[in-house]
Amino acid sequence: MAPTRLGQRALGRASLARQLLLDRSDAGVEAAVAHLCGLQAQEPQEPFIGLWSRLRGFDPEELSGLLTGRRVVRTHLMRRTVHLLTAGDALAWRGRHGAMLRQRVTGVYRRELDGVDLGALAEAGVALTDDGEPRTMPEVGRALAARWPDPGPRALGEAVVAALVPMVQIPPRGLWGRTGGARHVPLASWLGRPADPVAADGDDTAGRELVRRYLAAFGPAATADLRAWCGLAGLPAAVAAVRDELVAFTDDRDRELLDLPDAPRPDPDTPAPVRFLPAFDNAILGYDDRSRIVDDAHRGLSVAGERAVLLGGRVGATWTVEDGTVVVHPLRRFTRADRTAVAEEGRELAAFLSGGARRRVRVAASPR
Repeated sequence: MAPTRLGQRALGRASLARQLLLDRSDAGVEAAVAHLCGLQAQEPQEPFIGLWSRLRGFDPEELSGLLTGRRVVRTHLMRRTVHLLTAGDALAWRGRHGAMLRQRVTGVYRRELDGVDLGALAEAGVALTDDGEPRTMPEVGRALAARWPDPGPRALGEAVVAALVPMVQIPPRGLWGRTGGARHVPLASWLGRPADPVAADGDDTAGRELVRRYLAAFGPAATADLRAWCGLAGLPAAVAAVRDELVAFTDDRDRELLDLPDAPRPDPDTPAPVRFLPAFDNAILGYDDRSRIVDDAHRGLSVAGERAVLLGGRVGATWTVEDGTVVVHPLRRFTRADRTAVAEEGRELAAFLSGGARRRVRVAASPR
């Protein structure tokens, strides 16, 4: 039998369900971060908005407490971007991402790092940071520049902190309503043990778990989607190893999609509520083919850091905050019902962002 075809709307509803955007979840904050396989977090306050849109009764101080309590961490991982992850996932997955992180940082600083022994640089980075003293990337780079003067502090600092040595950004960076520069300490010292190593015998337990966890949070999905999410090219063997556990579908582009058999795949006609997404949300960035949730004409919005509004299950607007007012900019013509629904959710968001002090929202004119 040919695999069942899932249209764009069916895939969109499945993604919203997996991403906790079809109906807010009663899950705890730590459980939600784990289910979502982390949240992209280079902008420190954005994960709070992402969780507010996904969790019923979300208290931002709960997430702050998990950060100070070292139950969740901020670290470079998927796609070499800063992610907010549970401590357990950071320890289990960091080793599996190590080669990709190294490859990407050397791609960015190919000229600067040409001729530098990366193994020796990593050893020097470990020796420097082993005291557990919080340091910024520039501080790390300047300390290492005495031995490697040619690359410059920026390339050295980023190579060590974002790739060669497992590090975490520590509070107050990432706490609710707080500001603070990015200061880093080794993952091992912050969490009390080093990240799990890659198995010497080639057993890819972490890779297999990444496949299962990704599908639980993002599926049904193609292997290209998985690769776009995590940045890892070497997962075909892991996919093959768990394939007997999975079911297969096709999409409108005739790509094969894999999924967990018992994962939710709602009726395509299931109503989808208005949801405000933060910048760089993985509900959009977690796919190679993003057409299930965003039109091709707008697929670059999240990459550019624009915050999106989901309307009817698809990106229908962007939003900003101006002088305490949530301002929505439609990307298509809004009906009166659209404007009412967006304004209602926008008022709730404004209240969340202001601690209940303001509920102001303005929906700009629709494009002609």
